Amino acid sequence: MDSATSTRELAHPTRAEIRLESLLHALSDPMRLRVVSTLAASEDQVSCSDFSLPVTKSTTTHHFRVLRESGVIRQVYQGTAKMNGLRRDDLDALFPGLLDAVLTAVARQSERMTSLTED
Repeated sequence: MDSATSTRELAHPTRAEIRLESLLHALSDPMRLRVVSTLAASEDQVSCSDFSLPVTKSTTTHHFRVLRESGVIRQVYQGTAKMNGLRRDDLDALFPGLLDAVLTAVARQSERMTSLTED
C-alpha cells in the first residue's frame, strides 16, 4: 500500500473494542440518530455530502467522527468522497436487538412529534 492511500485510511475500533457506553453516547444526539436512521434505511454506503444536517460543516464532521470512533459506522474514502456505512453486523453481534430497538424508538418518536404538530 502506498503512503498516499494509507494517509486516507480512517481509524475504526475493532469489533472487540466497541464499548456499550461509547455506543450509547454516540446514539444520544439527535443529529447522530438522524445519520444512523438514514444509513439504516439505505442499501448502500452514503456519502457525507448526501446528508443535510441543520448544523455547520465542522459540527457535522464531529458527529461523523463520534459515530466512527464509537464503532457505529465505518467510513472509507472512494476517490474524494467519504462514504459511510452502518456497522450493523458488528453491533448486532455485540448487542443483539439494540440497534433495531433504537431505530424503532426513533421512528415512533418522529411519528409522535409529527402528530403533535398536526393537532
